Amino acid sequence: MTKPIRLGVNIDHIATIRNARGGIHPDPVQGALIAQKSKADGITLHLREDRRHIRDEDLIRIKKIIKLPINLEMAPTQEMLKIAIKTKPHAVCIVPEKRQEITTEGGLDIIKYQTLLASMIKQLHENKIKVSLFVDPDLNQINIAKKINANIIEIHTGEYCKAKGKKQIEQFNLIKQMAIHANKIGLECHAGHGLDYKTAKKIASINQIVELNIGHFLIGEAIFIGLENAIKKMRKTIAR
Repeated sequence: MTKPIRLGVNIDHIATIRNARGGIHPDPVQGALIAQKSKADGITLHLREDRRHIRDEDLIRIKKIIKLPINLEMAPTQEMLKIAIKTKPHAVCIVPEKRQEITTEGGLDIIKYQTLLASMIKQLHENKIKVSLFVDPDLNQINIAKKINANIIEIHTGEYCKAKGKKQIEQFNLIKQMAIHANKIGLECHAGHGLDYKTAKKIASINQIVELNIGHFLIGEAIFIGLENAIKKMRKTIAR
């Protein structure tokens, strides 16, 4: 029997709006509470090195108030490792990070940084924190993720979402093949980046993917229909 797919709601861009003007409004913690009320399965937040979205105090308050699992996206740095060990989220998702990028541009190069990542994963596991690695749909990267003891991979869906026509079909088939492979070798498989109602529904049709993490689109939709309605509509859209 096919399991229901989980929805993680990324609240970063509530903080982006707040930070554009300063002050305390809109409060990302309030967004997390609405997501919890709307039956989201988890809260995702990316504590960037330059703190352009979520701030340290947001993470601390959310961890204290929210009962849902917290998924902390972070760069593979010693600063972020220390913060994760101190705050102890349910899971971390290690992502590549460039200071000049507007949003995450692709997956980790796990092959290149496997020694560093293996050390971080070991320390996070010692603190009972699950580890996800954000990867492009690439067989070699996924195999190394398994080798260095990651629990989860999150497949980058950005290229699929940007593509059109035949190219998008090719990207979808590649994501599906990689999800099947990850499942076979014992990795839990998530997906995210750039998803809207249409693309999320298609990716949710891949049974091996057990969780979608969606943020920017939901926060944008919230301007027009409210965050609770946007989350509920997305849950209905991806139901399987």
